[in-house]
Amino acid sequence: MAHELLRGQKVAILAADGVERVELEQPRGALHGAGAKTEVLSIHTGEIQARQADLNPAGTFTVDRLVSDASPDDYDALLLPGGTMNPDQLRVDKDAIGFIKDFVNAGKPVATICHGPWTLAEADVVRGRRVTSWPSIRTDLRNAGAEVVDEEVVIDGQFTSSRSPADLPAFCAAIVEQVTQAGSPPSNV
Repeated sequence: MAHELLRGQKVAILAADGVERVELEQPRGALHGAGAKTEVLSIHTGEIQARQADLNPAGTFTVDRLVSDASPDDYDALLLPGGTMNPDQLRVDKDAIGFIKDFVNAGKPVATICHGPWTLAEADVVRGRRVTSWPSIRTDLRNAGAEVVDEEVVIDGQFTSSRSPADLPAFCAAIVEQVTQAGSPPSNV
């Protein structure tokens, strides 16, 4: 059953003020629907301000934990939603970038959409990886050593990436699949 796929899995959602609401909300809903638990990590306590299309206020999300107090060991996967302001703030925060680096080094699934991959470029973890993103940050990703493509969803090892909110249905399905595969015990074939 779909709601049992990720039972016992815990996903960190790293976001800051300016997060694109739909890019946090829809993947989180897909993960919850598959049985996972999520926590919103941020660079400050309280609530983070969400946006719609970067310009319009779109409510808030409660921060569950400071990223400075979190460890990749506490999570099975990481979601990096977009919105222009969100990753721009995260990429200058040493705790956020350190968390991302440690998460990638642990080999766990990392999913990112739209402007979210900016943080991966800052963490210097996309060199030699195939990714997609919002068009305006593709040069930054190329300069960080990534192979950038224009596709709805790109899966390269532990990374799952998408371009924009228009790709959310495919992105959400891919995240659930990647976290399911990562949580499966190795086969004895």
